Amino acid sequence: MTKSTRSRALKTAVGLLLAGTVTANAQDVVIWGGFPELTGYYERVAESLSGKYPDLNVIVEPIGLRDHEKRVALGLSSGLDDATILELIGSTANRYIVNDLIQPAPKGVSTFVNDDSNFEAFFQETAKVNGKVYGVPVFRGQGALFYNTDMLAAAGLEGPPTTMDEYDEYAAKLTQRDADGNPTVSGWSLRLSGGGGGIAEKFWINLHQYGGTLLEKDGDNYRAGYANEHGLAALKQYVDAVSGVKTVTVEMPADAAAFQREQTAMFIRESWVIGDTAKKAPDLNYKTAVLPRGSIALPVNLYVSGGSDEAQAAAWDFAIAANEPEHLIWMLDNVGWLPNRSGVDYSGVVAAKPQFGAFVDLPEDYVFFTLPSIEPINEILTRFAAHLVDAYADESLVGNDSAMLEVLKASAEETNKILNRAGILAN
Repeated sequence: MTKSTRSRALKTAVGLLLAGTVTANAQDVVIWGGFPELTGYYERVAESLSGKYPDLNVIVEPIGLRDHEKRVALGLSSGLDDATILELIGSTANRYIVNDLIQPAPKGVSTFVNDDSNFEAFFQETAKVNGKVYGVPVFRGQGALFYNTDMLAAAGLEGPPTTMDEYDEYAAKLTQRDADGNPTVSGWSLRLSGGGGGIAEKFWINLHQYGGTLLEKDGDNYRAGYANEHGLAALKQYVDAVSGVKTVTVEMPADAAAFQREQTAMFIRESWVIGDTAKKAPDLNYKTAVLPRGSIALPVNLYVSGGSDEAQAAAWDFAIAANEPEHLIWMLDNVGWLPNRSGVDYSGVVAAKPQFGAFVDLPEDYVFFTLPSIEPINEILTRFAAHLVDAYADESLVGNDSAMLEVLKASAEETNKILNRAGILAN
């Protein structure tokens, strides 16, 4: 890719802060990201360093997440000419790390990541493979409930639901219907279509509230963990909502856009929705709430590959500079993603935007889970999602627990075959 084809190019500077003392000589550092809303954040980081190091070009190239994942796969397999900073979830990066397509971070970067005053153990571990640091933690996706306070008040509901039974009760009361009884505003928007991985991840969030898990860990190995009463409870909730009482349908508007247009009353999503809603629906009356048991947490790290040693050193230093408190506070305030670094005071942002409270002010017994860093995780999620999509729309499953359990068992067998093929199936 030439400079002329880069839609978002920014000439600026990056100092060699921790990775070494090599002088950059008009080197290019490219940032490949899958979250276009973070463009301003990366440009801000770059601009803050331009006065000190005028000889390095930082070129920011964000695209949609799925296209970004394809671009990374192609780029790493064919080789990268420029030093490239790769914005990746740890579980996604793992497939490249185990195939030696992403190399460990240099000593200075590892020291920064391993410093307990910088990151909690959870984020340190998600940046490592086999004890070695490969990436620099930056931000995370973490779920909470978003609910329209006007719609709850109109339905005679006070406060958010706090149990999974209440989620169903609220959804039924909040659904708006036409004269024929067809839903026109969903009571609770569920992820029913789109990227397969996302469908399975959102199901896993609901499964987690019932005390279940998609994959059970046993030492270094895994097995399917959802063909049981926990998985059945989560699947029943979806099937009943979509094909039973129909508080939501596949065809209805969904996700953040539907919430911002008041086409749904509730949905579970990450904190970026707060920043997005401030821009697109500033007058929307809504609050957030913690989930009944806990949430998924998907840490995103910055990795480096390609280019000369000098450019790679500069790229790693940019990853360190991206963790400066002033930039992280700006990201939370202006974009809404949750920074991973410890010891930064975000209280001013939370005070001004109380919707962040459900993401940072958490009960002591709140339980997080994340996608395991195993090579076949995306295949597992995608194949499981295909079973889920079929099940959600199957009206014959409504009230038929045994049939739903058979769906889960068949999918679990497929999951275990994938794990076995990868050599990581637990006995």
